[in-house]
Amino acid sequence: MTWLRRYRIKQFLRDSVWLPPLLAMAVVLFVQPVVGRLDRILDVKAVIGPESARAVLAALAPSMLTFIVFVFSIMLVTVQLASAQLTPRIIASFFRSGILRLSLTVFVFAFAYTLAALSRIEDSVPQIAVWIAAYSSAACIGVFLYLIDYVGRSLRPVSVLTAVGNNGQEVIRDVYPLPVTAMEIVPTGAAPLSKEARSRTVKTSRTGVVLAFDIAGLVDLARRADCTIEFVPQVGDFVTNGETLFRLYGGGERLPDRALDQSVAIGSERTMQQDPEFAFRIIVDIAAKALSPAINDPTTAVLALDQVHRLLRAVAERQLDTGLVHDNAGQLRLVYRTPDWEDFVGLAVTEIRQFGRDSIQVVRRMRAMLENLIDTVSPHRAALLRAELELLDRGVERDFRDPEDRVRAASADSLGVGGSAEL
Repeated sequence: MTWLRRYRIKQFLRDSVWLPPLLAMAVVLFVQPVVGRLDRILDVKAVIGPESARAVLAALAPSMLTFIVFVFSIMLVTVQLASAQLTPRIIASFFRSGILRLSLTVFVFAFAYTLAALSRIEDSVPQIAVWIAAYSSAACIGVFLYLIDYVGRSLRPVSVLTAVGNNGQEVIRDVYPLPVTAMEIVPTGAAPLSKEARSRTVKTSRTGVVLAFDIAGLVDLARRADCTIEFVPQVGDFVTNGETLFRLYGGGERLPDRALDQSVAIGSERTMQQDPEFAFRIIVDIAAKALSPAINDPTTAVLALDQVHRLLRAVAERQLDTGLVHDNAGQLRLVYRTPDWEDFVGLAVTEIRQFGRDSIQVVRRMRAMLENLIDTVSPHRAALLRAELELLDRGVERDFRDPEDRVRAASADSLGVGGSAEL
């Protein structure tokens, strides 16, 4: 099985909302005969007659179906409203939630089992089956109440931002496993290769966003072909049919195009699996939406800056990859592009500074973030932060006309307004 096939299966299992409920229906088909046999063995005396049991289950089955449709229609509307206020990029993560899939699984199990139990009632009542149908339907009410509480908490701006920050920090640690050292002054990004050594290029037949690629597999392919492979796009880039995907150097003429193509996952929307910049993108989008005239919620932008601060610190503490991978013999086998410190800082700061230029809250919180990072990161990374702080100072002088407001805006504040500069 190719890496791409395994990747797609893994993504399918992680993202499919309908698969667990479908498995619940399969479980019902297995459990119902077992419960029927248990009923016959134990011979539990029924407390109601066949007609009463049919009436109860016949009322429960359509009620459960209506309940499922109602609950998840409301969930869809709720998520759409939340995404309209925050960012559409949170929709995928919500439907990936284990709580949502567990709730739908319980609801579908109760509905399917009620139908199965109803079909088994003849002259006698399978009491255990009726109990399971009735109590599972009652349990759905408890699951529904928990689901409402979960959705209400998870779709608040601070919860969404914190979840994105948590995922982003994990991705940063996975993509950049080595801590930064004081002597790290090597610029990130792949080193250029000689055009004279280029043997051929491989173009993509697909269109979409680069989601991830198989680093270990590409290194193994390059080692066996005794060549160097350059992966041209960066994870998160959009590529179109016919665009260059790989460049091969020093050989590799017999390396199949399909083997290279199967080492890259391309989809319709970015994910955070190998793309730490996407976490910044989501948070900045939420801040930009909050600072739009239609919403005008600078406090949410300040909450976004809390997570930006957290992720920038995480990046600053890691040794950013150079995009060069060698085999065990020390031969260069794979070259790929990686985001550098300038990319992260520009993405994290530029748009929020521009959209929040006339908000004292945003300006003060951003100043507190930059000053704190300047004091804590390595000197060669602090230089770019000082440049951003200078841009912020110039914006304050330009955008705040009243001297008193300029003084306030020039003060760092960890809460935007009402906190302290210490972090």
